[in-house]
Order: sequence, then structure tokens, then C-alpha cells
Amino acid sequence: MLPGAETGPAETVDMAGLLTAAYELGDMIINSADAADYEYWKNEVAANQPVQELVRQFAKAKELFEECQRFGRFHPDFHAAKDKVKEIEGQLAEYECVRNFKAAEKALDDLLYDVSHLIARAVSEEIKVPANEGKGGGGCGSGGSCGCGSGGCG
Repeated sequence: MLPGAETGPAETVDMAGLLTAAYELGDMIINSADAADYEYWKNEVAANQPVQELVRQFAKAKELFEECQRFGRFHPDFHAAKDKVKEIEGQLAEYECVRNFKAAEKALDDLLYDVSHLIARAVSEEIKVPANEGKGGGGCGSGGSCGCGSGGCG
């Protein structure tokens, strides 16, 4: 049970204590090795100009592909747009900083998922926990962050 979440005879919860514990947990995650690794590689990706140029190209190619997807595989440019997205993804994957960023992003996502899953299961086995995006996607290939930050996938 989380500190501050003790229940009394009337089953009341000290919300201030619960929120304090939640903020402390958030601080622990922020100060974790996984979060530090993620932040480091995110900054490395952001500082790498060739990667940022590819990220911009990727965003444009992805936008075109999404437009083609609205009409399905019968759109005349569907396959070319899909191939372009895959080509740029492959180019991005050649950069060590991108590979390391994606690995760090997955590790942090897994940590957050595990924590949220533990909290949900502590409350009830029936609580639905969102699927972990890091277990099957996220990052550049599925339209995730790709290290774009505020500077630019748009």
C-alpha cells in the first residue's frame, strides 16, 4: 500500500498523502538511470543535424503516406509513399544515436508501464491497464517521437 493511502474505519483516503506519494514516485522515475539515459540520447538526436534533416524528411513522407492511406492501397502513390517512409526509417536506423534513443525510449516506456501495471493490480485485478506501446511500437517507425522534440517533426 502506498504511504498516505491508509484507510480508516470509514474507508477514507488521505488524498494529500496519496498525491504526495505519487509525486515522490514521479521524482524517483525522473531521477532513474532509464530517464537519464533517455534524456541523454534525446539530446544527442536533437543535436545531430543530419538526423534532424532526416526527421524532417520523415515527417513529410509520413504525412504523404497518411494522405494516401485515406484512400487505401489503391491510391496511385500508396506504395511509393510507403516505400519512402521505410527508406527514411532505414536511413535513421543507421545512426547510433537514433538506435540508442529508441532503446532508451523503450526502456523508459517499459518502466512506466510496469509501475502503472503494479499500481493498477494493487487496486484491483479487474482494472484495465493501457497496452504498453513500447512492447510493440513507438518511436520513428510507428509515428512516434523519433527524437523530434519541440524542434521539429511538424
